[in-house]
Amino acid sequence: MRGVIFDGERPQVVDDLEVRPPGPGEVLVAIAAAGLCHSDLSVVDGTIPYPLPAVLGHEGAGVVAETGPGVTHVAPGDHVALSTLANCGTCGECDRGRPTMCRLSIGRPGRPFSRRGTPLHQFAANSAFAERTVVKAVQAVPIPAEVPLTSAAVIGCGVLTGVGAVLNRARVRHGETVVVIGAGGIGLNVLQGARIAGASTVVAVDANPAKETTARRFGATHFVDATAPGTLAAVRAILPDGADHTFECVGRTALIQQAVDLLGRHGQAVLLGVPPADARASFLVSSLYLDKSILGCRYGSSRPQHDIALYTRLYREGRLLLDELVTRTYPVEDFAKAAEDVHHGRVARAVLTFL
Repeated sequence: MRGVIFDGERPQVVDDLEVRPPGPGEVLVAIAAAGLCHSDLSVVDGTIPYPLPAVLGHEGAGVVAETGPGVTHVAPGDHVALSTLANCGTCGECDRGRPTMCRLSIGRPGRPFSRRGTPLHQFAANSAFAERTVVKAVQAVPIPAEVPLTSAAVIGCGVLTGVGAVLNRARVRHGETVVVIGAGGIGLNVLQGARIAGASTVVAVDANPAKETTARRFGATHFVDATAPGTLAAVRAILPDGADHTFECVGRTALIQQAVDLLGRHGQAVLLGVPPADARASFLVSSLYLDKSILGCRYGSSRPQHDIALYTRLYREGRLLLDELVTRTYPVEDFAKAAEDVHHGRVARAVLTFL
């Protein structure tokens, strides 16, 4: 079968992947579409260290092909969106309703794939860049068949992370103010999360002024061109008392500092971008004594089984934008072109298809 693998030198599309059958508590999914996220490219450029060789992809949707023993919530033929980072469901973190913090989901990649007799690691317990993949049952979330799979494909990372950061981690309240630094795939979902939460003023900041129309469509009330002089001053002119919430969605330490500097009293800076693993950011410590907070956020602090069901309902009600996130679809064979477009910011979300 076809898939995208990375062996430490370059990603490549192959047609001779194999995947084992599902075991107890597992589901075999025929992938229809998979979103290409910066995290996949961060494995390729080394920003995210990962054991290799690996099958890439961590955001996808498809149809259940087979279930292993003990799986009862989905059956062959069901449409599912896949979540990233399988959780065990029984540890203390899972019991507290924090499955993204499950210790059994971190740093233990399985190897259900092989190629020419060589086992390949599974990226983020998902590997959606393959025609078929095996996931833990908890990762396969049933969705209505009328939700297009190309749109459902972007829920599993971009939507869960961005919208979840607003609703679950920051818990933005009606009437509060928000600044979103970076209007890419994650940033757009933060914007629409802020809109859904009822934020009053939502400022999008991005170095590409061509993103303004899309940013406003997703929920921005204002747009600041980060390439123009005086970015901080421009935001402060809109929010002279500072923001209640800032979200850094790029992964640059200078922008993390900006996110902290733009906070008002009691404000929260939420970090979503992924800088290099050894990156360090600085900020004025005395400013935090105004009850400001810096919050890390893993995967939108999400509960995938609950949140994916919620987001698909909001989509069907017209309150959550999914179709609009998918700028362009690419056959999996065009992975290199899709990666280039993502790298240069030409798309909100590129989606690979296996049709």
